Amino acid sequence: MATIKGSAPAKVNLTLHITGQRTDGYHLLDSLVVFVDVFDQISATLANDLTLTVGGPFSAGIPTDGSNLVMRAARALQTKRGVTKGAKLHLDKHLPHAAGIGSGSSDAAITLAMLADLWDVPPLAPTSPEVIALGADVPVCLQAPNPVRMSGIGELLTPVPRLPDCALVLVNPRVDVPTGLVFDGLATKRNPSMNILPAGLDIGGFAAWLAAQRNDLETPAKQIAPDVSEALAKLRSMPQVMHAAMSGSGATCYGLTRNVAEARQVARAIPVSKMGWWVAPAAALYAVS
Repeated sequence: MATIKGSAPAKVNLTLHITGQRTDGYHLLDSLVVFVDVFDQISATLANDLTLTVGGPFSAGIPTDGSNLVMRAARALQTKRGVTKGAKLHLDKHLPHAAGIGSGSSDAAITLAMLADLWDVPPLAPTSPEVIALGADVPVCLQAPNPVRMSGIGELLTPVPRLPDCALVLVNPRVDVPTGLVFDGLATKRNPSMNILPAGLDIGGFAAWLAAQRNDLETPAKQIAPDVSEALAKLRSMPQVMHAAMSGSGATCYGLTRNVAEARQVARAIPVSKMGWWVAPAAALYAVS
């Protein structure tokens, strides 16, 4: 029986500018997104019915019914393409959820790609209504592993110049930062857009460019969860870290380093066992250039 396996990478918002809000409540944003080599793992086996099981270190609390974004993505593809087959899906959860790194959206995106292959149907376009309806981060996650600028409500995707080789260390203090409360805490929802990313930057120039950008959700997230401030302070105290900021709506923060070896040095210096934080050094991913 045919089985397909896939990896869903963590998505990191290196910048996140909130530029407005539509009348329907959706927020407008402008963000530079990269993907890194820490993953959830998903398998799909051809079956008569569509089912989902979940395992892994972050499986607690993950639903397996139709409310799971993986199942919603599968149903959306089934419905749009008129598929009568099913699939036995298994999600091995290694990325924290509700953590600002888009793990659920990345899971949904790789599920859409895998099932299009398994069911032998055309994939859904990232800008299709069915994909956009799954959430603001699913269209950009279909672009993995390419870095991309996302804007609008997440549906406007623009290629960016090749980034310098770099790595990130991800730090999540394992605190709850409800997205709705973070957005409610914004002083204003009409902020300037991200600056254009110049081509040909070296790692120093890239770090300087990032330092001139923002994550507009960082300040309200720190007010809700002071541990975010502590995570950022620890990253910024490390000599290997060239820039540090929060990803998405939190609570995951990232530190930019020159390479994975330096990211590992930073990760080892954070007392994970004492604090119970999730810490992951990771290389930035790129498509073959």
